[in-house]
Amino acid sequence: MRHEGPSATRAWGASGRASCYLRRPVSTAQLDALEKALAASPDNLALRAIVVETLLAAGEARRAARHLDVVDPSAVLEPAQRILAIDAYLRAESPTRALAFATGDRPEITIRRARALLALDRRDEALVAYRAALAANPTLEDKELAAALEAKVREVSRPGGPKLRVIANDATDDADVVRMLQPAREKVTLRDVGGHDEVKRQIEKKIILPFQKPTIFQRFKKRVGGGILLYGPPGCGKTLLARATAGECDATFFDVAISDILDMYIGESERKLHAIFEKARSSTPAVLFFDELEALAGKRQYSREMHASKIVSQFLAEMDGFAQNNGGVLVLGATNVPWAIDPAFRRPGRFDRVLFVPPPDRGARAAILEILLRDKPTDDAIDVGAIAARTSGLSGADLGHLVENATDAAIEESLERGAEVPITQAHLVRALGETRATTSEWLTTARNYARYANEAGQYDEVLAFLDRHGKG
Repeated sequence: MRHEGPSATRAWGASGRASCYLRRPVSTAQLDALEKALAASPDNLALRAIVVETLLAAGEARRAARHLDVVDPSAVLEPAQRILAIDAYLRAESPTRALAFATGDRPEITIRRARALLALDRRDEALVAYRAALAANPTLEDKELAAALEAKVREVSRPGGPKLRVIANDATDDADVVRMLQPAREKVTLRDVGGHDEVKRQIEKKIILPFQKPTIFQRFKKRVGGGILLYGPPGCGKTLLARATAGECDATFFDVAISDILDMYIGESERKLHAIFEKARSSTPAVLFFDELEALAGKRQYSREMHASKIVSQFLAEMDGFAQNNGGVLVLGATNVPWAIDPAFRRPGRFDRVLFVPPPDRGARAAILEILLRDKPTDDAIDVGAIAARTSGLSGADLGHLVENATDAAIEESLERGAEVPITQAHLVRALGETRATTSEWLTTARNYARYANEAGQYDEVLAFLDRHGKG
């Protein structure tokens, strides 16, 4: 039991001793001597406090509580006296007796009242007491106590078996949603994205323009928002394009992590997903970005757990449910495995616009290298075009790794010489030998899907890319 509040560290009466109830070595002879002294002077409150504190420090909570049984909880007691009694009874697992002493409005007592009420399974009353204590003194916040108080207890019946009490922490409140959905602080625009000219043109035409000129779209009864699915090899800029889209729309960007949604408790994942969409609807114009979308929107026929199937159904309902109004909310999803996404998400009204984000071409690679080398000490003779010509198949992340390797070499050389050595063409060329393309495996897999599972031409862009850049 933690010891909160300065008033809780003062013993009964006028002794003024400080105590943290920490377990410390006390001999049996010392404890016996203290108890004999108390038996000789039972009305000495200061001595009784010393005995109780000493026993608590020695880990003898039940023994300490027995010395408090003679004290009347309704008597006029100092707050520190009540705190000492409450702590003793709570540690002795006597919550009813602890609650009898937990009177008054001091926050240090109120939070202990919450613990006693929780031990008695009076959760609603305990939660009220806990919140009152925090309102009066926020330093008393206890995450473990809060989690226990906010958990919900349900009874689950099994056919032919006993009822089971299941505790589920389903308290997803506004504070949790704000914590999960912190908008990105740094504004990113399409000018910060190297290459991908065709993808950016499609984004400007299909996504950004409706946000910038909503009147004409409203005249034609065209909804602003909707869902966009970005797919392609890992490390090719899908997340950066999503942030740039939000920046161009001048919209609030919510980057939703998978860990913010998935929860071990039944029904909590669906509640979190609903809370996130509600937050976006109240912050329009807003962009919700779901990276690694397949974790939340995977094909239900391949799911072994009903829990995962329910998340998919909740996601579908949030995007295009009967009672939902997502006007002004753009839902962006990114995935490396579009073939793993449940087909229901490809229906018009959901992720009906699909954009392929391919590995960068030569011009894009040169632009990315220039961005990556910006603000670094570099030699004027660096030819990013020549380096880009030798990096076919590398993603933006691969190029970042290349520049990092070259930077490490320049730093190492600077340390050896004792003077700053800028990044040179030689450093970049040397780093080329240590960098491998990570897109090849993805393109091989995507080629097979594009050739043999290209229903309704959904992978035509992949086939066109492979035709332009080699069919091997």
